[in-house]
Amino acid sequence: MAQSSGLDRQSSPGARATKTELARSSNRTLIVLYAVACALFWASLYLYIPTLPVYAASRTSNLAMVGVVLSMYGLWQAVIRLPLGIMADWVGRRKPFIIAGIGFAALGALTMGRAQGIPGLIVGRAFTGFAASVWVLLVVAFSGLFPPEDAVRAAAILTSVNSVARMLATSITGTLNAAGGYPLAFYVAAGLAGMAMLVMLLVREPRREIAAPSFQQVGTLITRRDVLLPALLGVVLQYAVWASTFGFTQNLAQSLGATDVVLSLLMSMNIGLVFVGNLTTSAIVRRIGSRAMLALSFFFIALGLGLLALARGLPMVFAAQILLGLSSGVGYPVLMGLSIRYVDDKHRATAMGLFQSVYAVGMFGGPWISGILADAISIQPMFALTAVVCAVLGLTGTRLLRARQ
Repeated sequence: MAQSSGLDRQSSPGARATKTELARSSNRTLIVLYAVACALFWASLYLYIPTLPVYAASRTSNLAMVGVVLSMYGLWQAVIRLPLGIMADWVGRRKPFIIAGIGFAALGALTMGRAQGIPGLIVGRAFTGFAASVWVLLVVAFSGLFPPEDAVRAAAILTSVNSVARMLATSITGTLNAAGGYPLAFYVAAGLAGMAMLVMLLVREPRREIAAPSFQQVGTLITRRDVLLPALLGVVLQYAVWASTFGFTQNLAQSLGATDVVLSLLMSMNIGLVFVGNLTTSAIVRRIGSRAMLALSFFFIALGLGLLALARGLPMVFAAQILLGLSSGVGYPVLMGLSIRYVDDKHRATAMGLFQSVYAVGMFGGPWISGILADAISIQPMFALTAVVCAVLGLTGTRLLRARQ
């Protein structure tokens, strides 16, 4: 027996090493599965985006109503994301909610593809807002596969996957429109969402520690400066992006002579540069610091909006999209990583839900308010006003971040 015990002791280091290697292999597999599901999911949400504002405008002459359609995406994210994060922490599971959300992406795409007027587009866009709310859980689940100190890096990696998927999806929108009209892109998007659901079914999710919902805990998170301030800066960033890139830049470009294929190229180029910004962030954020990167991000967003306000031809619109893509690609993952960097794992879904619910106000307000302004004063003066607001609020908020952030 003693000899056997000695052999067990001798073999235990090897056994532990084997278990460690298995754990690492399992972790790598999960990273790949989440990345693939994320890519398919975001491709399904963006395949029709380059021409959605134009598609909506073809159903009405009122730019404010176009803004209402576009704003539904952000509105329902603002409403749902925080309760979704709380619920996921409460039950200790994220996977079922993610699968259900992806299902709404398919439903929303089908609804818009079959819509005969503005009401159908509003309902379908609302469904895709429900769907995009599960980004909260995808980010938290993916970040949980990395050490806490790598929260910003993990966010940048997943956002990079997001950006590549959106770039590829938007690059073929014009081609799909030419082949089968506007509805075809919506139907292909629904198919991609179905594939994402199948990939998520392969994910093996362990049950986590349950965190019972607590208004006190939510209140504490809301008042935490390291959580709330990045969220408020996210409102400014998302307002600018959804008023321009995913809003009325497309209408401006069309008025300057852009075809559906050019609109598709315009957006896919922008998202490609978002990806470059994501990679830049993951590579240099530790050396330069979050506050400096955010300040540069808001400065160049304002500059891009200024170019749109002055554009007299498509070259200036493309130049603006370059600036907006790079700068938002830097700012977004920094803010997302900061919002959960110092939050305990069992409350991270709630914190991320808070962050994304708050910044979704900008996704709602961007197209809604800018649509009203564009209808009242025209598109380019609206861009000029948005540039000033973004510069003032973004740079002021960045200065208020603590040095350690």
